[in-house]
Amino acid sequence: MKVVSDGSLHGRGRLAAVVMAALLAGCASQTHKAPVEDRKPVARPTATAPPPSPLATTPAPIAQAPAAKPPLPGAENAGKPGFYTVRPGDTLIRIGLDSGQNWRDIARWSSLENSNLIEVGQVLRVLPPAVDAAAVTVRPVTPAGRVDSKPLDARPGAAPVAAPPAPVAAQVTPPPPPAPPAAPGREGDDDINWSWPAAGSVVAGFDEVKSKGLSIGGSAGDAVLAAADGRVVYVGSGIRGYGNLVIVKHNATYLTAYAHNQALLVKEDQAVRRGQKIAEMGSTDADRVQLHFEIRRQGKPIDPARLLPAR
Repeated sequence: MKVVSDGSLHGRGRLAAVVMAALLAGCASQTHKAPVEDRKPVARPTATAPPPSPLATTPAPIAQAPAAKPPLPGAENAGKPGFYTVRPGDTLIRIGLDSGQNWRDIARWSSLENSNLIEVGQVLRVLPPAVDAAAVTVRPVTPAGRVDSKPLDARPGAAPVAAPPAPVAAQVTPPPPPAPPAAPGREGDDDINWSWPAAGSVVAGFDEVKSKGLSIGGSAGDAVLAAADGRVVYVGSGIRGYGNLVIVKHNATYLTAYAHNQALLVKEDQAVRRGQKIAEMGSTDADRVQLHFEIRRQGKPIDPARLLPAR
């Protein structure tokens, strides 16, 4: 750009204006970039809770112990004479047979609300409340005769097989009571007129551990007879291994059991007479037709051959 100066003040003013305009035009033609600012987020350290101090004084929560189970009925009598502690597999019928008592009496003496429900560890009374259990004695049994046993399939004329000698019952001598005790049974408990419960031959003798009685052979439907006067205390199949069973209580000392029947002809609490037909022989819960016959004295099995008459 060419500037012509006329040398006057006005000319100098115009010159200055022209120069200023040129400078402003030059500034406007340049491109200015704004400074770039990095706005990426800056990672800051995250505040974390400090690890618990091993010396912390805050107590750990304490687990509450389960509520104590109340004692079973009769637990205070456990181990006392005249009482029985229920074990696994027991039934009231079995306990009655093993104690020589009517199971209904045990339920009553033990104040059972439900006789079908007993618990392991429960303690039951198995002697009448008026009986002094420490004074109950066991006297030896006087043999009534010898019984020969024959195999079940013995043929007529075959020589009988002699049964092994019956073990001699031990005499238990209790300590003398300080005062006359209540009598555990009626007078003459041992004076029972016994008779055979079936007409067949003895095919298996007494074994205190296994059979606990005599096995008498016969045919299905043969008569099973009451071995002495008494009262029926159980009819049913509630004891494993006995099948259809009848139990007769003769007095406070003796009861008899008749097992494996095919038919039961009496009812509980029915009075029966010696020789009365109470069942028919069968093979329930057994591998052959037979009558399994037991005599129990105060619940303890004894050899029936020592009480039954010889034949």
